Amino acid sequence: MNERVLIKDLHDHVAQEVTVCGWVDVRRDHGKLVFLDLRDRSGIVQAVALPNHAEAVAVAQTVRSEYVVEVRAQVNKRPERMVKPEQHNGDIELELLAITVLNVAQELPFDKDTDLNIDTNFDYRPLTLRRTRERAIFIVQAEIIRAYREFLHIEDFTEFQAPKIVGDDAEGGAEVFRFDYFNGRMASLATSPQLYKQIMAGVYERVFATGTMFRAERHATSRHLNEIAMLDLEMAFINDHHDLLRLMERMMRYLNTYLAEHAATEFTTMSAVLPLVPEGTFPTMKLREAQELIKKETGKDKTREPDLEPEDERFLCDYAHEHLGSDYVFVTHFPSSKRPFYTLDDPEDEGFSRSFDLLFRGVEILSGSQRVHDYATLVEKIKGKGLDPEKFSYYLQAFKYGIPPHGGIGMGLERLTQKMLGLENVKEAALFPRDMNRIDTLLAKDS
Repeated sequence: MNERVLIKDLHDHVAQEVTVCGWVDVRRDHGKLVFLDLRDRSGIVQAVALPNHAEAVAVAQTVRSEYVVEVRAQVNKRPERMVKPEQHNGDIELELLAITVLNVAQELPFDKDTDLNIDTNFDYRPLTLRRTRERAIFIVQAEIIRAYREFLHIEDFTEFQAPKIVGDDAEGGAEVFRFDYFNGRMASLATSPQLYKQIMAGVYERVFATGTMFRAERHATSRHLNEIAMLDLEMAFINDHHDLLRLMERMMRYLNTYLAEHAATEFTTMSAVLPLVPEGTFPTMKLREAQELIKKETGKDKTREPDLEPEDERFLCDYAHEHLGSDYVFVTHFPSSKRPFYTLDDPEDEGFSRSFDLLFRGVEILSGSQRVHDYATLVEKIKGKGLDPEKFSYYLQAFKYGIPPHGGIGMGLERLTQKMLGLENVKEAALFPRDMNRIDTLLAKDS
């Protein structure tokens, strides 16, 4: 193979002969001319086989979508009347001199340019991921993770890898995947790195983790998955939960700027717009304040509910966008009785916790709180949830031997990606979605 030139670099080789490798995205026959849209990891370019290169025309007439090819071609500027400024590489094209087929492809089982229903999309996932739309989704997702890491490195956080096999669920809940472990013991798939984040906050002060978590909830909705990618962090020596709110505001601003620079093409492909971010602090209201607003504006009395319903989250986000100039809104102070044992009560607001959700475009994308850092208080909170502190003895060591005031958040990567790009279903933001009806293929055809 000759030295390869990536499609994104073709503008550096105008009027030169190059070797390009990739896939045939589309073939179009126009009389004696054959047009190929060629795709590699960096982009797409139009190529044309002209009659004066008979061998190239002959091969071009045999290929179809997804053939893997190596082409030798000259990079030409398009005539001014043929320039398509709205297209990637719309001002150049390749004049094909020779085509080598590296691998053939069968005919696709679906029309590449049509709108696919969600089951067809996932049934043929190894193929649908090659489509422009899906490629754009997961480029954006990759850039989100990269921006998350870069921002936290700037903020002096240390990354760690949290275990995925655990003995007891971090939330103390029952909706976990349990399996047989060695020597007749049972283990679970982790639902969160929560306990390990807190332990690590006693080591490095500021830590974060990215990784897969598992939820055994029997949901079949557009909002839920059973295998999720989580972006988690924990920060020590905080004054209260407001330190976390300010950190999240800086993170979301950084993410906006980063995506504008690194994923503008993909946002255009998806007809998506970057979030509306206020210059000052994000709109913030306590749960009861949010419920009073809902009652005032809609007439629906939710003031005694312990949490927000999906319709409440949608209303608050619409209200914040229209009236407060923000696609983000914090809701704080959820009832202590409805939050995990490690959540700190607010001594100035009896019955409520120093916890918060960040709502974004109609859905909660992250939850966080200041944590309990006092050993005796934590033991009592564990008991208060009907749990056995002995089962948490490993975790409790960090508190028995001194841990600073701290707090953190957990954010769902798929939900964030979904809402950034305006996808209808969170499963579209998962490369290979797992839910109660599917592990690659449908578990039951009547699901």
